[in-house]
Amino acid sequence: MNRPARLAVGVVSAGRVGAVLGAALARAGHSVVAASGVSDASVRRAEDLLPGVPLLPPDEVVRRADLVLLALPDDALAGMVRGLAAADALRAGQIVVHTCGAHGVDVLQPAVEHGALPLALHPVMTFTGRAEDLERVATCCFGVTATDGDETAWSVGEALVVEMGAEPARVPESARPLYHTALAHGANHLVTLVAEAADLLRSAGVGTPERMLGPLLSAALDNALRHGDRALTGPVARGDAGTVLAHLRVLGEHAPDMLPAYRALAARTASRAARAGLLRADLAPDVTAAIERGPGEEPR
Repeated sequence: MNRPARLAVGVVSAGRVGAVLGAALARAGHSVVAASGVSDASVRRAEDLLPGVPLLPPDEVVRRADLVLLALPDDALAGMVRGLAAADALRAGQIVVHTCGAHGVDVLQPAVEHGALPLALHPVMTFTGRAEDLERVATCCFGVTATDGDETAWSVGEALVVEMGAEPARVPESARPLYHTALAHGANHLVTLVAEAADLLRSAGVGTPERMLGPLLSAALDNALRHGDRALTGPVARGDAGTVLAHLRVLGEHAPDMLPAYRALAARTASRAARAGLLRADLAPDVTAAIERGPGEEPR
């Protein structure tokens, strides 16, 4: 694998992701020469994670850099790249990296037209923007995308990830939307699911739902990653249609806004449990009918 030479890094911008990855690259031996950031939070992050690094407008950051790190929201990335190209801030030989999960390297085409090497390096983790994220970076994977057929570019991207202590995984440009959908579906919806479970426990009088849920959900996640559908437990997988009906009834009484999500997830669970051989074929119709039935309705 090609190992990048020591590089002058410019960070646009010093948000939760940019400041941490800039610090990770500095720890790997590169030199962060400038960053952009105007909010109070960005200034504080730069002071904490990128001490001594000047805060400059994005075009000036880019002009100073061999490696441009664009740590921007998905919808802001394309406009920033076009603006930097229009300002002639980009030059041949630069490495231009973005950290968005939803995009590959096509969004960096204006930089390519200026002779830059485009890379998408997406860290598969959530960021707080604090120093502890540096240790988390060293335990996560990065989705790496480079130009199809450019093996040198792929190797440079992988080497940068390895230097930060993380694990690279190649994601072709065409697969990038599906890749990002999978991650968002798993991580973002998991947060919603856990928060709603905690809300229900508080309604049931449990004073510390986080303490109750922590061991259970940690074990469930570990089992799911190790064993897939074979890790399914609970009333749907067991075929306990009566319990499913009781859940629907109590949600209808106490949290009717959660009913659609419960039904949708229970239906997907029933389908996967049946395919895995966990939900018995003779019990599956009753479970499906219970999921589809409205609270309080009699069996059809």
